[in-house]
Amino acid sequence: MSCRIVSMIPFCLLALMTAGGCGGGSIIVPTAAGNTVTSAQSYLQQAASGIQTLQHWYLQSGGLYEEPTGWWNAANSITVLANYEQLTGSTKYNSVMANTFNAAQASHANFEDTFYDDDGWWALAWIDAYDVTGNPAYLTMAETIFTTMTGVWDSTCGGGVWWSTARSYKNAIPNELFLTIAAKLANRTTGNASAGYLKWAQQEWTWFKGSGMINAQNLVNDGLTSTNPNACTNNGGTTWTYNQGVILGGLVELYKADKDPTLLPEAEAIAAAAMAKLSTNGILTEPGKVTGGDGPQFKGVFMRNLMTLYAAVPNAQYKTFADANADSIVANDQGPNCEFGLLWQGPFDSGDATRQTSALDAIIAAAAMQ
Repeated sequence: MSCRIVSMIPFCLLALMTAGGCGGGSIIVPTAAGNTVTSAQSYLQQAASGIQTLQHWYLQSGGLYEEPTGWWNAANSITVLANYEQLTGSTKYNSVMANTFNAAQASHANFEDTFYDDDGWWALAWIDAYDVTGNPAYLTMAETIFTTMTGVWDSTCGGGVWWSTARSYKNAIPNELFLTIAAKLANRTTGNASAGYLKWAQQEWTWFKGSGMINAQNLVNDGLTSTNPNACTNNGGTTWTYNQGVILGGLVELYKADKDPTLLPEAEAIAAAAMAKLSTNGILTEPGKVTGGDGPQFKGVFMRNLMTLYAAVPNAQYKTFADANADSIVANDQGPNCEFGLLWQGPFDSGDATRQTSALDAIIAAAAMQ
């Protein structure tokens, strides 16, 4: 039997009914499938239980998560912990962030590998950790990673950063991350440093918008065809959900920095297209087959950034979408030990830290929009 929240039950009664439920001392009880979560507190209770399950996969010695959760996925887990703390005021997971900051660098100095999108996820994770802890070392690390990424911006395709050290592909995700990191750093630094980051963010957005990766449907394709480096074109690649998500957060953050009135409408158009075209009965669904360890992360990235857009543009449609997805996860995609699976409309398939983090992104987003 899956574990659900019953938001209608009084708090005091719920507290008495938690013995034996999943997630330790969380305020949850076993119920029949089909119950929905209806309040910010209920979503946060479910998130608290889900994070406890997530941390069962955490490896203290290396600061990462058990396989099949990969290097970049672990960065997203750190972001989820930070976002949970941001929303609740908790400091419970500060020690996890500190441990990962120290331990994970044993395998990857400065959190860098051969893929610049991987680097970007870690930069965002440490900015998010900085926001809730105030630890300046985290912000400095994000700046270090960003400096590395600036080194692979060149004139191929008219600009943009490469996907990997092989320099064989220019695509959406590293550039969306580059935009977001630059804008976030601009908003968290001062003086010449802030101005420099803002210039990078503006340069990235100007290039990205003109690159052709945003198609006529207002969806972002995977990348560019660069057989002719002076005339790169949209490659028609899969419109993965995370490519529709990161750009939302980047545009919101850039808007905070320079107040360009065109930025939020751009984000709104992409969000509307994604919700309409990448969902089944209102539940976010990848447009292509998800295999391997990367794809299970994608949907949560979209929901996290939709949360960011909602804070700037409180469109009721975003809340409705977030509620529907979080409720479906809780009702239809939860395993026997508070694990969440791949398909948010169900059925539950299996649990791992990547699936868990992605679903938690959706649940936390719903909580934030109440």
